[in-house]
Formats: sequence, C-alpha cells, structure tokens
Amino acid sequence: TAYTVRELSLASGTVIHEYTSAAGTVFGVAWRGPSMPDLGQVFGSYLPQYKAGVEAAHAARGWRAPVSVDSSAIVIRTGGHMGSFSGQAWLPQALPAGVTGNDIQ
Repeated sequence: TAYTVRELSLASGTVIHEYTSAAGTVFGVAWRGPSMPDLGQVFGSYLPQYKAGVEAAHAARGWRAPVSVDSSAIVIRTGGHMGSFSGQAWLPQALPAGVTGNDIQ
C-alpha cells in the first residue's frame, strides 16, 4: 500500500489515526473522542496556522463554531462539543497518489 495507519489510544479515550507514507512522512491525522488531543503534538510547526483558523472561525461565527483551515500547506477540520470531539488534518502536497482528504478519518 501507499501508506500505513497507526492507531493511538490516549488515556482520555480519544483515538488518533496517524497516516504515514511509504517514505515515512506523516501526511495526515484524524482523532475522535471525549477530549481534544494535544494539538501542539498533533500539528507541530503547523500549530500557528491552526490558531489563526480558530481566531477567524470565532470572529466570523462565534465560539462554538467548527474550525476549518484551508491552505496549500495544510487542511484542518475540527469540531464537536464537550465529550465528543473530532478532527482531521492533512498536508495536500504530501498525500500519496490516489489518496484524498476524505480518506483521512
């Protein structure tokens, strides 16, 4: 296959799926569970772009709005509510051939 998926279960009950290319590059992550994962660890150097997306979403739609970041470098979708959070993030330029953002779940 063009990639592997590693599943990580956090003590909180949240499950993270990490998508890695055959070359060893992480190109996508998804999470679902009762609490948000440490987004600094999930996003690494992309955390400032996520924070900017949060600020823009809150300014446009209020504090409870889902967050969406779309750039050529990273796409991020987060949402949910207390006790049920989910999200996906992927690097469009790093997706293996035949893989789309919809495959990151």
